[in-house]
Amino acid sequence: MTRRTGRRSYSAASLARHALSGHRCWPRAIPEDRPRSGYEVVIIGAGGHGLAAAYHLARDHGIRDVAVIDKGYLGGGNVTRNTAIVRSNYFLPARGDIADRSLELWEGLSEDLNFNVMFSQGGIINLAHSTSQLDDFARRANAMAIRGVPAELLSRDEVAALLPRLDISSSTRYPVVGGLLQRRAGTVRHDAVAWGYARAAASLGVDIVQNHEVTAITSEGGRVTGVVTPHGEIHADRVIAAVSAGSTRIAQAAGLTLPVESHVLQAAVTEPLAPVLHHVVTHGLVNFYVSQTDKGELLLGGNIDGYNTRIARGGPSPLEEAIRVLVSMFPSLSRVRLLRTWAGVVDMSMDGAPILSETPLGGFYLNTGWCYGGFKTTPAVGELLAEMVATGTTPPMAAPFALDRFASGRIVPEEGHGPKPWMYH
Repeated sequence: MTRRTGRRSYSAASLARHALSGHRCWPRAIPEDRPRSGYEVVIIGAGGHGLAAAYHLARDHGIRDVAVIDKGYLGGGNVTRNTAIVRSNYFLPARGDIADRSLELWEGLSEDLNFNVMFSQGGIINLAHSTSQLDDFARRANAMAIRGVPAELLSRDEVAALLPRLDISSSTRYPVVGGLLQRRAGTVRHDAVAWGYARAAASLGVDIVQNHEVTAITSEGGRVTGVVTPHGEIHADRVIAAVSAGSTRIAQAAGLTLPVESHVLQAAVTEPLAPVLHHVVTHGLVNFYVSQTDKGELLLGGNIDGYNTRIARGGPSPLEEAIRVLVSMFPSLSRVRLLRTWAGVVDMSMDGAPILSETPLGGFYLNTGWCYGGFKTTPAVGELLAEMVATGTTPPMAAPFALDRFASGRIVPEEGHGPKPWMYH
């Protein structure tokens, strides 16, 4: 029996030999690729979306002359700087369809990639704090049901049964009247997603080039011809930009201006605890969410910092607010110690929906503007980008997210899930 890792195959005997040698002879998990002078497709950004697109180009379309180029190290961006929540409890079909497809792919991704991405379907509960909000949740549940996505409207007592530590008394700061449950939602180990896609893509012949920043986009006759790095020019027939908050800079290099802003989004974890929370829980009035990791840490997040920046370092106010909300919801956790915090820089579009689109520059494709929701859609975005590039057409699922919608007015204002207007002022 052999195990395939990267571009090599190993027998059980060789695996044992590597282990007994103290791993001194163990080969690199990802080959240290140097860029060639040209490729059929260059993908800028070795995050989840870029790596997934490379994998699907190679596996589904037989396009293996592909390079994924990143200015830093593999998975050093937002793919490993998020709260790892996956869900598809959207109201509008445009956002819902792509999230539904992703959730379907998440469920089989470990087997597909031959790499454990640690997908855990504990479900997500959105808390309602008024009867009018519970009515809105019922409306969303009906919209999900039309798409064939199960959702359950919960009473106050049903919420209490699922979340025994939650304070549901009438004297709490935010009284709870019910909730919305999607049982198929959950969490995924984010760095495992990056490594799983990278190893699978590399095994199919994709080059993964780290520490090569793209500084310019070259073009001729209205069509992209390649990218420029400090190490030289790389020719390409087609280029995908999947760089999250770096999108505005890359777009400017291609002569485009995007309706996108960059903001800091912070998260934090507590010290490990015994299992106390078996679902992802989101607050209905404050942008707050909490879950418990496999290691026992409580993982919590809240609002963006509210100012434009490309520096992944936030201020204390959003974290303080998140902690206040956590303690108001779960008073028994008030003495739990915070272990560490981190931040990512997110690309916020003006309607809260992504840009997944070809551009006026022929052969140049954009994937940006995902706001809070980029990680959860990783598998479907990889499929869609690969199909778009391989066929030269826009898949129906990607059509609502075309770049020209901001000029035509066909925006996708996902109700209750997009950024608030005050976040931009």
